[in-house]
Amino acid sequence: MLVDVVIRFAGDSGDGMQLTGSQFTDATALHGNDFATFPDFPAEIRAPAGALFGVSAFQIHFGTNEVTTPGDGLDVLVAMNPAALRTNLPDLRAGGLLVVDTGAFGARNLRKAGYGDENPLDHPATAAFRCIEVDVTRRVQDAVAGFGLTHRQSVRCKNMWVLGLLLWLYGRDRTPILEGIAAKFADRPAIRDANTAALDAGHAFGETTELPSETGPYHVPPRHGMEPGLYRNVNGTEAMAFGLLAAGHLSELPITFASYPITPASNLLHALAAHKEFDVTTFQAEDEIAAACAAIGASWAGGLGITSSSGPGIALKAEAITYAAMVELPLIVINTQRAGPSTGMPTKAEQSDLHQAVFGRAADTPLPVLAAASPAECFDVAIEAARIATRYMTPVIVLSDAYLANASEPWRIPDVSRYAPFPPSFRTDPSGFHPYLRDPATLARPWVRPGTPGLEHRVGGIEKSYDTGDISYDPDNHQRMTDVRSAKVDGIAAGVPDQKPEAGAAGATLAVVGWGSTWGAIRQAVERARADGLDVAHVHVRHLWPLPRNLGGLLRSFGSVLVAEMNKGQLLRLLRSEYLIEAEGLAKVAGRPFGIGEIEASIRSRLGPETHP
Repeated sequence: MLVDVVIRFAGDSGDGMQLTGSQFTDATALHGNDFATFPDFPAEIRAPAGALFGVSAFQIHFGTNEVTTPGDGLDVLVAMNPAALRTNLPDLRAGGLLVVDTGAFGARNLRKAGYGDENPLDHPATAAFRCIEVDVTRRVQDAVAGFGLTHRQSVRCKNMWVLGLLLWLYGRDRTPILEGIAAKFADRPAIRDANTAALDAGHAFGETTELPSETGPYHVPPRHGMEPGLYRNVNGTEAMAFGLLAAGHLSELPITFASYPITPASNLLHALAAHKEFDVTTFQAEDEIAAACAAIGASWAGGLGITSSSGPGIALKAEAITYAAMVELPLIVINTQRAGPSTGMPTKAEQSDLHQAVFGRAADTPLPVLAAASPAECFDVAIEAARIATRYMTPVIVLSDAYLANASEPWRIPDVSRYAPFPPSFRTDPSGFHPYLRDPATLARPWVRPGTPGLEHRVGGIEKSYDTGDISYDPDNHQRMTDVRSAKVDGIAAGVPDQKPEAGAAGATLAVVGWGSTWGAIRQAVERARADGLDVAHVHVRHLWPLPRNLGGLLRSFGSVLVAEMNKGQLLRLLRSEYLIEAEGLAKVAGRPFGIGEIEASIRSRLGPETHP
């Protein structure tokens, strides 16, 4: 019996590794295990077959206990060609299982992967692993020979053969997968039957081949203690889309989602476009600026305007975002961060845009900034963003990233009726009205639907008089308006819950502070260190601006503070400047999430070895 397992499927982008991983994930969810996934895509649309930069991988970590990360070292690596082996073998732990399609290890593919004339499978280094070397290509062709497929169509069934083998190795039920194949290819019976035959052939190979005694089948029991309820597999993009739809329901506002395609943010547009029955209008604009302005127009008209992009696109939207701040309209801006400046590594993960979100606008234009910590948490963060935007009449920036957007986990579907509605109060009384009257509690200006009798008005990017709403160039008035816009955003902190440690307690010897998608790795690293008696706490910040009111006092209570983030220290600088604390940074800029071991090692280097027998 195993407690947890980490598997990575790797091959060319045309080998179907993302589909294979997704299907294995579905089977794992139905088996009752907890899990976390990490799809890793190449950036090139059609990389040359066998090229190192064209490798596509899908990693899943599943187990009996709580799983919060896709795992560190691999227990199983499925390598469909030499390039996949070369780029992923360093992550396979000693004694791990290596499944290789030997049919792809021809001379040409070996040279493309940089192996020259040497077959790595013959190298002594592979002796450190348990290997299943099988000519998957030939076996698949034999399995589908009777269905009249072309050679190319036959070879495309390789991923189903591998999936069948892995389903057998880990005791997953293949019936739902077979039902899915039947439904998907109902109008293409030859493709349906070929994929079914390939899946069954891989499964039968595991059942009938005399594999080494230590190589499966394995038993990973379902997770115990999971809260009862209806669950589904969800990634961050889906959870964000569902959260925005729920926000429209809770605010009683129609949603307009306007965006321009950019990796990895585009899938949010696709997800929302599939749910137009929920009073959402989706609009693919001709550019980033047009998308942001269209969303602002929707809010001006009395709806909830939303736009999304990644870092480079957010930079293009910056002028429009400041316009929304100047006219004080609700706007949700979702930034699915990616790695590097410019095009960088568009399919890889990084937390590179925190400074851009907090500071990256013209003039003094503070805006609230939120960050989701897990794929499922994107749902609640989307609702919170809408609540803040409509209550305070301000743009709100939501930070996700490529890892959160694509990674998946089990999600207990919430009962939306238990969420507090927050319908806005539109101004209808014309007496004493001007467009910059302030709510004393929130400092928000009134929201008026165009066409409301007696409330015709204009707003715009030129500074307005605090007292009348007319255009004003008066220096004292500009000071006052700048101060009140800033005070409005600062006042949001009054509704932000006090920051509490996720694990450990205030006053611990060391606090590991994080934000966004570092949550899972920090959580597990801190829990492991605490299990060994080390006095360490975990603090995870969701409200990045304004910061929680008690955060400074909490951080000062710790002996030392370590800020772990996937950038060069952006939250670290923010905390140092706000609270004048002597925090240290643990920075990673590699296009990949933190491993648990990386953070755990940093904790132990500061707190020493075990402190109990």
